[in-house]
Amino acid sequence: MPVSQGREQPLTVHDLNQLLLVCSLVLLVAVAAVRISSRSGLPSLLVYLGIGVAMGQDGVGGIHFNNAELTQVIGYAALVVILAEGGLGTKWKEIKPALPSATALALVGVAVSVGVTATAAHYLIGLEWRQALIIGAVVSSTDAAAVFSVLRKLPLPARVTGTLEAESGFNDAPVVILVVAFSTAGPVEHWYALIGEITLELAIGAAIGIAVGWLGSWGLRHVALPASGLYPIAVMAIAVTAYAAGALAHGSGFLAVYLASMAMGNAKLPHWPATRGFAEGLGWIAQIGMFVLLGLLVTPHELGDDVVPALVIGLVLTMVARPLSVVLCLTPFRVPWQEQTLMSWAGLRGAVPIILATIPMVNGVDGSRRIFNIVFVLVVVYTLVQGPTLPWLARQLRLGGDAEAADLGIESAPLERLRGHLLSVAIPDGSKMHGVEVNELRLPAGAAVTLVVRDGKSFVPLPTTVLRRGDELLVVATDPVRDAAERRLRAVGHGGKLAGWLGTNGETPRH
Repeated sequence: MPVSQGREQPLTVHDLNQLLLVCSLVLLVAVAAVRISSRSGLPSLLVYLGIGVAMGQDGVGGIHFNNAELTQVIGYAALVVILAEGGLGTKWKEIKPALPSATALALVGVAVSVGVTATAAHYLIGLEWRQALIIGAVVSSTDAAAVFSVLRKLPLPARVTGTLEAESGFNDAPVVILVVAFSTAGPVEHWYALIGEITLELAIGAAIGIAVGWLGSWGLRHVALPASGLYPIAVMAIAVTAYAAGALAHGSGFLAVYLASMAMGNAKLPHWPATRGFAEGLGWIAQIGMFVLLGLLVTPHELGDDVVPALVIGLVLTMVARPLSVVLCLTPFRVPWQEQTLMSWAGLRGAVPIILATIPMVNGVDGSRRIFNIVFVLVVVYTLVQGPTLPWLARQLRLGGDAEAADLGIESAPLERLRGHLLSVAIPDGSKMHGVEVNELRLPAGAAVTLVVRDGKSFVPLPTTVLRRGDELLVVATDPVRDAAERRLRAVGHGGKLAGWLGTNGETPRH
């Protein structure tokens, strides 16, 4: 029975048990695939898509699934989670100097890419202008999940990483507006009005995202929840609230959730390592579910006629449209040609274009199934080419990031009744806190190191106790000096005991 058809009989407990068994097996296989992809260098996107295809009507599963509307809804929900996870892990100090260039790429760069790609699709492939514009808009968005997962494994300069991460977080919003506009019934008139619409939606989404993120951060820092496990749930709930509020206000919900998450991710929230781990787990589940569902939606035996068009359009996108948009947007900011070259090749596509390709299917656009097939083939082929070769290109361009002192792992737990905070500090390898005496930390009055855990044993330190890599410290700080104490700890971690005189202010050095 096709999945998209309804059941005449109610769902039984036996059916539910079977469904849970299938879902759990798929997740276990997908988790194992993460390990396989990390060892082989094969992008995990292709592994998850392969699982979906194998379960589909042309695979061993034999599942007939053709519900594009359900796929779009689930894809949007997954994208919200992925953007939230990406925003939580984005460091403001890295993307702050890259905001102008990232914004230019997300707006002007998208426009250039849409124009060049659509022109190629019309004249080289023979698609109608509406279909060509839809394809151009769909593939012009870089995929947040692909960018976050690949770039954070590479030691690249902060400007490159910050620009690409911010671009992937920003450019979903204008692309969604363009795809919806091109997929609307009737002729595409007054295209220039889309500029004002995009600007307004981005402004509304940005305002709501920043406001929700700031209010959520303030609340989580000043209200002690009864259980530490509630903090990760609260953070994700606030992120989803930002998306919903932005969308209901006719703004960009995707931009709102990204900015709200980034605001919370840079606010030093309580129980932060647990929150990051929870968000990463949800992000993986969202990616796995989204990719598997997209693999189910595709019909492999229908892809044969669309392979060549997909390769041609992808070649124009990768070798002409993307480099041209990067040069036009980044040259005014005096970005070196090596970084421009890497960012041209790092315009990674993933599940987002495939999800966007379901919009014309839902709206009943002529040739929408062919659009979906072309986008699917393009994403698979060029993900296989670009992802694994990106580290090699970075080495050839000599764009490896500079070595820096390892950042401290600091987790904060509020002590509401005592009006203080308990900071758990882990000293990693490479930290310049190694060899520093406790009294040389020079913590502000109201903060003190109360316990040191070393080699599995705990002891109360003396002022002359020398700290070592691998130590875990428990620092108690009152509310007024909590932030100052953390800044001082991070400063010593980066600059050693002379951090104050050397100008280290507690922030990770910028490349």
